[in-house]
Amino acid sequence: MRRQNLALVMGEVAASGPVSRARVADATGLTRAAVSSLVEELRTAGLVAERGPAPSGRVGRPGSDLVVDAEGPAGLGLEIGVGHLGACLVDLGGRIRASVRVPADNRRRTPDVVLGQLARIAAELTETAVPHPAGTVVAVPGLVGAAEGQVAHAPNLGWRRVPVADLLRERLPDPLAALPLDVDNEANLGALADLWCGAGAADAVHISAEAGIGAALLVGGAIFRGASGFAGELGHVPVRPDGPPCACGARGCLEQYAGEAAVLRAAGLDAATGDPVTELARRAQRSQPAVLDALDRAGAALGIALAGAVNLIDPAAVVLGGAYAELGTWLLPAMRRELAARVAVRPWHPQTLTLSALGRGGPVLGAAMVTVRRIVGDPGGYAAGRADRSA
Repeated sequence: MRRQNLALVMGEVAASGPVSRARVADATGLTRAAVSSLVEELRTAGLVAERGPAPSGRVGRPGSDLVVDAEGPAGLGLEIGVGHLGACLVDLGGRIRASVRVPADNRRRTPDVVLGQLARIAAELTETAVPHPAGTVVAVPGLVGAAEGQVAHAPNLGWRRVPVADLLRERLPDPLAALPLDVDNEANLGALADLWCGAGAADAVHISAEAGIGAALLVGGAIFRGASGFAGELGHVPVRPDGPPCACGARGCLEQYAGEAAVLRAAGLDAATGDPVTELARRAQRSQPAVLDALDRAGAALGIALAGAVNLIDPAAVVLGGAYAELGTWLLPAMRRELAARVAVRPWHPQTLTLSALGRGGPVLGAAMVTVRRIVGDPGGYAAGRADRSA
């Protein structure tokens, strides 16, 4: 019971701080004496701090506002993209304290080289950062297998059965190497970031699109992973069964119509020129016919692929995230048109299809937030683990 009550108090401070003890008591239903006792335990664990007097409107000496400890633990998110590496440090209040995004052509590099650079980025970001990371989560554009921290297949990186967690831990300096380290699919983490940090729905389909196209299924606020953990491979849903061959071995997959390479090819652009998505947006703003037509066809293919998911699981929201959120002006009309035509057995509202406000920043933010949510949801467990490590 005390562990649950610690989580109640910690959650209120993280969500509403600065906040007085009286307000915490009102919000949680706990007595003020109980709140004061729990706050002291959280302060001892380095999770909560006091900040100045809190106006109460009552006669007598004012109390102090409670905030998350600025020097307490944080979540470290790392990201491996096809064309970049990223890192993000987030405190217990969900605020980004440091972040970096580095261009990198990772499809042409080995896992050893990629993870070596990612380890250096993580070390540089956290060397002088406050608060200090308490756990690391890595977002990857591929299938994360049942083996802990192993990427089973990341086709756009050319990786198969890569033990990302083990290889990265070998390259991280102390104390980062000693922290909990997890690996997850970038679409899953982008969906969780929208849910936790945006206006995301608890039942949603989240599309993460750039070089490849993935999706995450949120059911009741939790990721639906499927029997093998591989749910969400939207990019390999067949849009036209007699279409062109795909690298996966099938034909007519969505990525052959709406993946980055396919859109650039249809628009007559060179994939090696700068940031492809930014270049597409720039040319679309200039109303170049070939680009507008390519984006319209990509939007239609996305709508066709999504219609099956919408009919099957009846989500409250369909969210277009990742880099393609920047192309929403030109993708959404065709997506909505196809969904309206194909989702015919139930009411369909066009506003159900939205853009992620987090865009490209969603996966690395979601990765950092996993550790934050873990600590805020069980501060007693964090405090016990901290005490064990200190013993």
